[in-house]
Amino acid sequence: MLEIALKSLRNRWLSALLAIIAIAMSVALILTVEKVRRDARTSFTQTVSGTDLIIGARSGSVPLLLYSVFRIGNATNNISWQTVEEIRQRESVKWSIPISLGDSHQGYRVLGTTRDYFNHYRYANDQALTFAKGEATDNVFDDVFDAVLGSEVARQLGYSLDDQIVIAHGTGKVAIVTHDNQPFSVVAVLDPTGTPVDQTIHVSLEGIEAMHVDWRSGMAVPGQATLPEQIRQMDLQPKQVTAMLVGLKSRATVFREQRAINEYRDEPLLAILPGVAIQELWSLVSVAENALIIISSFVVVAGLVNLVSVLFAGLNERRREMGILRASGARPAHIFGLLSAESTLLSLAGVFLGLLLHFAVVGIGSIWAQQLYGLTINIELPRLNDVYVLVAILISGVFVGCLPAWRAYRQSVADGMMQRI
Repeated sequence: MLEIALKSLRNRWLSALLAIIAIAMSVALILTVEKVRRDARTSFTQTVSGTDLIIGARSGSVPLLLYSVFRIGNATNNISWQTVEEIRQRESVKWSIPISLGDSHQGYRVLGTTRDYFNHYRYANDQALTFAKGEATDNVFDDVFDAVLGSEVARQLGYSLDDQIVIAHGTGKVAIVTHDNQPFSVVAVLDPTGTPVDQTIHVSLEGIEAMHVDWRSGMAVPGQATLPEQIRQMDLQPKQVTAMLVGLKSRATVFREQRAINEYRDEPLLAILPGVAIQELWSLVSVAENALIIISSFVVVAGLVNLVSVLFAGLNERRREMGILRASGARPAHIFGLLSAESTLLSLAGVFLGLLLHFAVVGIGSIWAQQLYGLTINIELPRLNDVYVLVAILISGVFVGCLPAWRAYRQSVADGMMQRI
């Protein structure tokens, strides 16, 4: 029966191929949605590690997390430098990393910070940032116009050490206003991290101030262009920053420090715990996740319905074939087995092709996700839950194939040999 089923499918290759493609697309979709959901969570969770508090202007915990860690969105307000210094001097604070955002280069965000960023920032399982090229940490930002590139920035834009880059005002991909008179020099390139750090250009806080010496009230002063040599002689003490990352000497004090900062009287501040904010973020997007899973499930159902329709349509055209087989000695059980074998073969081919399509989509999509969002999506063998999904789809394909098989089982020899006008 298996040989007959293969020959029968070969004769009806177009309809069989369409059924296989429908199942394959549904398998690829449901596996890819689950893979992206799972790896996106892992990537977001591993972006920052070892940071006890993130402090910014009072807004919301999710927006503060997004713009300070993931470079998504913009701050509603800044923190004064005086407040940064006072928080640094708190007895329970072990280290702090001030960051300043607001500029970009060809669509990549520019982050102003200090050397403490390279000493204390951690990602994944407490991994430190390392340099692939250029200066050591102690020599970074020796000059006001030093820039350290994330690995993806250097790779995509083809930059190397000592190359000059011009920072643009704002965060759009199209540069409307640029700081042409204050170019930065690439002094180091970071190793890949699989986080938004790879899509970031790092400069010093003094470099951020240097870019804006000719600016007043957020606008460039026409006709004023201070030379870099003159800027290096200026006092470039920052007046404000966007946010700061804080590590505490003891995590037992984290809630006390969070409460103290949230009640800070000199200016409205918000201190958040990164892990709690990430959980809040996922609770917000869980509705979209569930909607995608439901849509994927309906696509699987549509693929199975298409399989049944192909088998039923073919069955109506094969009435004489069934009758000849019965007249040749085939029992009803043989006919049932033939149709069941066809649905099983189609389901197996659809699942296998869907798995290959899933790997292709993940392989191509991972590059796009890394370049645009800094999300790491790895190609890997299906996990146990994925295997359960594949087995469930395969069993469902075999089961729905039993419907046309049962109909063929009940057809008589005379019904198959009878000519219908």
